[in-house]
Parts: sequence; C-alpha cells; structure tokens
Amino acid sequence: MITVYTLAHGRLEKGDASALSDAALWIDLLEPTEDEERAVERLLGIDLPTREEMQEIEASSRLYRQQEAIFMTAPVLTASDTPNPLNTPIAFVLTSGCTVTVRHATPQPFATFANRAVKARALCQTADAVLVELLDTIIDRLADVLERIGFDLESLSRDIFEAPPTAAGTPSGGRRDFRPILHAIGRSGDLTSKARDSLLGINRIVTFLMQSDEIQVRKENRPRVKTMSRDISSLSEHAMFLSGKITFLLDATLGLINIQQNDIIKIFSVVAVVFLPPTLIASLYGMNFEIMPELSWPFGYPFALALMVLSAVLPYLYFKRRGWL
Repeated sequence: MITVYTLAHGRLEKGDASALSDAALWIDLLEPTEDEERAVERLLGIDLPTREEMQEIEASSRLYRQQEAIFMTAPVLTASDTPNPLNTPIAFVLTSGCTVTVRHATPQPFATFANRAVKARALCQTADAVLVELLDTIIDRLADVLERIGFDLESLSRDIFEAPPTAAGTPSGGRRDFRPILHAIGRSGDLTSKARDSLLGINRIVTFLMQSDEIQVRKENRPRVKTMSRDISSLSEHAMFLSGKITFLLDATLGLINIQQNDIIKIFSVVAVVFLPPTLIASLYGMNFEIMPELSWPFGYPFALALMVLSAVLPYLYFKRRGWL
C-alpha cells in the first residue's frame, strides 16, 4: 500500500497512490507490491531495498548512498504493548526532495507522526524535516517504553522484597509463587533488549545523517540531529541501567526461590531425623527372635511405645533449642 503526503497550506496532506508525483514530500510504503515499488523507483530514479536486503545486519547493507539519495535501515520496536514485542526493519530513503519509508509493519510512531503532521502547520516543510521529525517520534516512543519498563521494575521490586504472607490456613503454608514474577522479569528483559537494539539502529542512522552533505540534511535541521544523538546516548545509558536492574531482580528472585526450596528440604530432613530412632526401635522389636526379654514382659509393649516417642521428641527438642526449626 502506498500513502503519499504532499505539502499543502503549510501542512502535510495525505493521499493514496493516485497522488504519486514529483510534489510528494513523504512516500510511505507498507508491504508494497512489486508494481508499487517499481512506480516509486521510476518516479525517484532509485532502487528500493527488498525485504531480504532490509533484514541484513551488515552496516554496509543498512547505510549507503546511491547517487544523491541516502539509504538507511534500522530495526524499529513495534507491538511493545503486547506480550510479543518485536523489532521490524524499516528502510528510510532520503532524496533531495522526498523521504521514502519502506516497512512491513506499523509501529506506533508512524501513526503518531502522520496524525500530527497533517494537523500541525510548519512542522515538515522539507523532505529532511520529515525524516528528522519521524526519527524524533520513534526516539520519543522508545523513551516512553523504557520509562514504562522502569515503572514495571519498581513494582516488581516491591513484589519480590515484600514480606511473605503469614496468614494461617493458606494452601501454600505462607510460601510464595514466584512464577508470575519470573515471567514479568523475562518480558521486561526481552523488551529492554529490543529497545536497546532499536536505539542502536537509530543511532547509526543519526550518525550517518550528521556526516551527510547539506543536499540531504539542511543546515537548519542539523541541530535537531545532534539533539537526537544526545537523546539516544542518554536513553542507551538508561537502558543499560534497566538491564542491570533486571539482572539483579532475576538473581534475587532465583535466590528467594532457592531459600524457599531449602526450607522445604530442611523440613523433610528434620522429619526424617525425628522418625529415624523410632523406626530403629520398631525394627529391633520386629525381628521376632526367640529370646527377647521384653517379649514376655507385661510392660514390654508400653515400654517400646514410650521409648519410640521419647526417641522422637528428644531430637525435635534439640533442633528447636539450636534454632534449626
């Protein structure tokens, strides 16, 4: 699908493929067909990257020049509000008079920027201004995602380190189920990793734009590009901080799970030790030897029971006194 944006009355005006002409300021290709790609290539005299080329990770395949156009590809975070976020490669092509985007998904910044550009006056008067504003919107969205991850981690930290429930009669006996917390930590880690990957790709584009000629990026837009570079650096540092916190919360959760499991094993060990002497006594009197003094003793049975109870109570009291229970 082709969406064409032209400049009209100081703002962008949205149109379909029929508006494809030299007046186009921004051409947005969403899952384009071969005919749509060829139409844009004939109009601008360029060769658009294919989906396979957009997925290559070599810097030379993602950032290059072709005549007076520059081609840039970066992974952009999409579906960040869903359980399955992903990075989709998006190609940005900047010519002297038009910006072209080729994508196979719809990240939220594209819809946000398009809605703002058709309403605000004097927001995008040139092709490079369209690209700069679009990249800035993507960076803002990544900042929002990292901010939300930070809030989620604060909530997870409180959940992990809060006092365990002590209400009597609970099925778990006061023990906590850490599986939802592990799932939440894993999702935050995955989202943070994808956000960092997207920031890295956008940073490469911004650096490439700073080194481009004034034909592609005009002098008045270069300060915006430098500002975006600083924003990306600060966001990357924040993402690294969040990654460290995620690792800390994961280690803490696994440590608490280990402590909880050790407490369970300790109970089984104490029970085994408590019942070991009575079992030994019962096994001795169950041998059925012919000559056993207690077999003919009237108090033999109560004596054996009392001996078994005493041998069980004494280890329990010893463990209790040592603080092992």
